[in-house]
Amino acid sequence: MTTTSSRTWEHAVVTGGAGFVGSHLCAALLDSGAAVTCVDDFSTGRPENIAPLLERPGFTLVNANVAEQLPVRRPPDLVLHFASPASPADYLRLPLHTMETGSLGTRHALELAHAHGARFLLASTSEVYGDPQQNPQDERYWGNVNPVGPRSVYDEAKRFGEALATAHADAEGTDTCIVRLFNTYGPRMRGHDGRAVPTFVRQALGGEPLTVTGDGGQTRSLCYVEDTVRGILAAAGHGMRGPVNIGNPGEITMLDLARLVIRLAGSSSEIRFIERPTDDPAVRCPDITLARDKLGWEPTVDAEEGLRRTIDWFRATADAS
Repeated sequence: MTTTSSRTWEHAVVTGGAGFVGSHLCAALLDSGAAVTCVDDFSTGRPENIAPLLERPGFTLVNANVAEQLPVRRPPDLVLHFASPASPADYLRLPLHTMETGSLGTRHALELAHAHGARFLLASTSEVYGDPQQNPQDERYWGNVNPVGPRSVYDEAKRFGEALATAHADAEGTDTCIVRLFNTYGPRMRGHDGRAVPTFVRQALGGEPLTVTGDGGQTRSLCYVEDTVRGILAAAGHGMRGPVNIGNPGEITMLDLARLVIRLAGSSSEIRFIERPTDDPAVRCPDITLARDKLGWEPTVDAEEGLRRTIDWFRATADAS
């Protein structure tokens, strides 16, 4: 399915634009003809993610912590707030920074959008559903979240960001949108960021055992980054407030994912079971009825094709960082 947007953009600000999803988003916006200002403090984003963009006309890089300031001179007509540690390894290492980015950083991004009458889009997450008691999860589900658990710094930062965006729209009339992203994967992920796909790929290519937590029966729904970016831009262009789920409704167990990565990588690695993390969700699967009906969007890259592309990228870059 091809997604079309009813709006075009002259200047987009992408906070966290040197991150995994953010860098793909910057490239897609440039390809569409928009000028792009990427704001990143490189606490988790990487210079190499945006290195190919530095010489492209219309691209500007601003090195700044959005929780402290958002120094953008040119008025934007679109602000996409993607700044945040997103992997367990990062938000457990940077708990206060994660919460400040989700609160103060979101406030600064909202104020920038409001000041210039720009469209604002918040990158939220399926983690707002916690360890869900409803499967699949639709946008009306309120979630089952531990507010003081080890994952809470990320979960609650995103939940607060959603509340703040909603309040800003209601109180100030800011044109806001909330997208809830589900388990995106693809090139430019870091091999040691703690998420399942890059961990499994790194281990398979290195001939190491693939470390599956618990009994491997817990599920995730994997959306290739190209599809995720299309969904984000469709939501931005539509004018909806959301929240709207952007993810792949194809559900896979972690054990099956590990086996699939081993097969696609042509690896001889074995599987080793390790302790399951606290508050690790048992299921994760989006209901994307709203995205299909309102945005005309759904993912088109299946797991095998997306994983092949991801494995090829890891091989080509020898990425183990």
